[in-house]
Amino acid sequence: MSKINGIYAASMSIFNDDLSLNCAKTISHSEQLIDDGCHGVAIFGSTGQAQLISVSEKIKLLNELSSSKYKEKFIIGTGLNSLTETINLMKVSTTLSFKRFLIMPPAYYKYGHADVINFYSKIIEAVPDCEIVLYNFEKLCGYKFDTATIKELVKKFPKQIIGIKDSTYNIFEELKLENFSILPGSETKLIKGLKMGCSGIITATCNVTAELSRKVYDDFIKDKNTVDNQKLCDVREAFEKYNLISGLHSCYSEKNKIYKNILPPLSLLDKSDYLDLIKNLSSLNFKSNSLMVA
Repeated sequence: MSKINGIYAASMSIFNDDLSLNCAKTISHSEQLIDDGCHGVAIFGSTGQAQLISVSEKIKLLNELSSSKYKEKFIIGTGLNSLTETINLMKVSTTLSFKRFLIMPPAYYKYGHADVINFYSKIIEAVPDCEIVLYNFEKLCGYKFDTATIKELVKKFPKQIIGIKDSTYNIFEELKLENFSILPGSETKLIKGLKMGCSGIITATCNVTAELSRKVYDDFIKDKNTVDNQKLCDVREAFEKYNLISGLHSCYSEKNKIYKNILPPLSLLDKSDYLDLIKNLSSLNFKSNSLMVA
């Protein structure tokens, strides 16, 4: 049995007008996603603009998040270019009883598979009481996991390396490991992935598809007809035409203006793209409590 199963949102981060992190609203947003149907939430991932947020703000939020009624349902994104800061953020997290982490390899520099194994080895040596979900996102960090490297990491650290979020390719078509969670980064791969042994998904658009994604997942688990899967895939593809963070914040901001705040160099969709996105969502008869789509 995989350790992480079901629908996980890569949660958004919410900012004040001065672009400081609004911890309370970021936490309440994440908790609402769980109320809407997500089994859990990955906080400080790509969708949460994690690479643009200061470590001090992350620590402040983690201290507040430690009091959440859903504390056990959070995966904490701690992957930073600095190995030292990655380890320090994990140590802070573990003192607050957070144990599961989503970690992408560093960006910018070129390196090989042996270097990646060494990177995660250093982390686990420093913070052995952890469970790590590898983050495969070549487009952002420049590195692409292969199955041999994943298997080597699992062999070396079977208690600590528990899964992978795959936003690069269909790694589930090649990788088969027991007690290891494979979690594609798109709703379009939910059903295909589940049929091939995946555990669920971790996606940006679960910020708007939480209820629908959960229904499709539950229908599959219960051997029911997954009639809503096509709509789920169509909604994802509607957002994929644009920068996902920009699209999500643009849509949410129509209902709550604080979502207009987004960290540079990111920005909201321009008016034409936003109206096009809303038109496409409306044509799908897609409704979400979070969005003003009619």
